[in-house]
Amino acid sequence: MDGAAAGSARSAAAKGAAMAREKLAQAKSDAARRGQLPRREPRRRASGARRDSGDPQLFGRAIADLLSDRGWEQPAAIGGVFGRWHEIVGADMAAHTKPETFADGEVVVVADSTAWATQVRLLARTLVRRLNEELGDGTVQKVKVRGPQNGPRSSGGLRVTGSRGPGDTYG
Repeated sequence: MDGAAAGSARSAAAKGAAMAREKLAQAKSDAARRGQLPRREPRRRASGARRDSGDPQLFGRAIADLLSDRGWEQPAAIGGVFGRWHEIVGADMAAHTKPETFADGEVVVVADSTAWATQVRLLARTLVRRLNEELGDGTVQKVKVRGPQNGPRSSGGLRVTGSRGPGDTYG
């Protein structure tokens, strides 16, 4: 290539670059007027190569992966419901009841009085629906309610088996 041809090629390239810069500036100003400025940060790839197990990752993602890998998602969700019992059932009911166990779709709720046990039994369908909203449809099928463990004391004095009453002593 001779000198004149090389000079005209450089001149054409410079003109092309100048024109490209001018068009880019014009596109940016048009976008600014429309309120659509180009992004400053680079776009994240939505999908791509998975991270290696040694690569750092977000803590929440690591916990979710661990729960999923070990099959602990449902027990963790149930533990979360048991921990937030007062938010789910309300402060009044939570003050007198507590969830005890969950197995095979059945939640066992313990009430501190027979009146509250009856109240929970009456609200069992509503409670099942509310728990399924938290845990997913079909997780809870039944609510079993237990009342207080200690029954009422019998009236009267203490008795000894086989005694004949006061005449037994004074005879």
